[in-house]
Amino acid sequence: MHCAGDTACGFGNTAMVLAEQRMIPRVFAAIVRAISAVRTLVCYECGAVGPGKDCGYENPIVKAITGFPMAMEGKTAACAHLSPLGNIAAATCDTWSNESVQNIKLLGGMAPTCYVEQLIYDCRMMNQALAEGREAALLYRKWLVNSDAALDPQAYVLTPESSLAIARAIVSAPTSVAAGKAAALTAVRLLRDAQREGRLRIHPREFPWLDRIQKEIETVPWDESQFIDEMMGQVDTTKFVAADYEL
Repeated sequence: MHCAGDTACGFGNTAMVLAEQRMIPRVFAAIVRAISAVRTLVCYECGAVGPGKDCGYENPIVKAITGFPMAMEGKTAACAHLSPLGNIAAATCDTWSNESVQNIKLLGGMAPTCYVEQLIYDCRMMNQALAEGREAALLYRKWLVNSDAALDPQAYVLTPESSLAIARAIVSAPTSVAAGKAAALTAVRLLRDAQREGRLRIHPREFPWLDRIQKEIETVPWDESQFIDEMMGQVDTTKFVAADYEL
């Protein structure tokens, strides 16, 4: 198995797209991204070795846990979807990608050809930073992070510092449910602290959502069996075979 993260990153990317369309709060999408790392991690626990799928924007968190290489996409994937983290996505990538380039004619040529050129220039810059040594690479990473991190909560949760904090919360938890809850609460705390200290710009209309999200997260039991029992009482069990999931 060489690629991981399809289910989780699809869920996380949906949240990001909905946030860009102002259908859900950006802080909600950011916290979803932290939780998505728990789901993506299962792939590696089952034997995946990477690189993580490029649209898995939670990959920096997973990389902090596993050490495996990660593919990422950002500004050069604007052909597929807009995002507020086009630069920070490149800060911890091992390979750089675009996504879903339609085969249409642009002024410069066919769209896939044009996007390959953009990828080439991005990768040349990354490789040049690496070639000039650790200090140059770290400076380039700093620019990528700082150009995005303060502008959107979805970017802020993917800074190296935030990724490490969320990763620590995940690996300290005894079960997947507890890990998801710990990741979410850590993300809420990081966003609150950054906004209060002036390191992150959150729109005032989203402040109440942080309180609401935290209250909802805190209602989730830490015990996985208890959580499963609660959910089984709410879902339509005719839509799936519970035994297939050992439930």
